[in-house]
Amino acid sequence: MKPIIKIRMRRQRRRAHVRKKVFGTAERPRLSVFRSHKNIYAQIIDDSQGRTLVSACSQGKDADTDAYGGNKQAAVVVGKVLAARAVEAGIKKVVFDRNGYPYHGRVEQLANAAREGGLEF
Repeated sequence: MKPIIKIRMRRQRRRAHVRKKVFGTAERPRLSVFRSHKNIYAQIIDDSQGRTLVSACSQGKDADTDAYGGNKQAAVVVGKVLAARAVEAGIKKVVFDRNGYPYHGRVEQLANAAREGGLEF
């Protein structure tokens, strides 16, 4: 088995363990994070209705187009944009879903920026 496949399978296993416990409701929706090598994406999801309420990413209109989207600075920008949109939509409390990624680096920076923006985990 190739090493990249093993890494992907390990993340999916960790993700399944986290998702067993984390469920977004209307009162406390789920803040889900996905990171690729070049970008980072975050969305707030109401799992009871199966709807994405608010989203932000490091590419397109959300962030500065000159900046690289795969670093910590981009994660901070995405966290602040997401928090501003969530507060505007009336969302204050969320459940954090790190999606199998370690709470370190870009994921941690996004979470801290979202907290500074007004979200409570």
